[in-house]
Amino acid sequence: MGSMSIWHWLIVLVVVMLVFGTKKLGNIGSDLGKAVKGFKDGVKGGEEDKAEQPAPPPAQVTDKGTIEVEAKEKTKQ
Repeated sequence: MGSMSIWHWLIVLVVVMLVFGTKKLGNIGSDLGKAVKGFKDGVKGGEEDKAEQPAPPPAQVTDKGTIEVEAKEKTKQ
């Protein structure tokens, strides 16, 4: 009684299709696919951005109390 058979799932699927309609369910599936693809591209793009950035120049010590470095502005894309 605790587990649902295939007939239960088919009835649930039919009821969901009647309530939401096939067009709305297709749009939801399409939007979900685009979101997953965008997420994968974002993760892949973030790794490429890190690999393309040159290493920062080493810090230069002018005296024992001062360290000169080159400051760069961070930009978001």
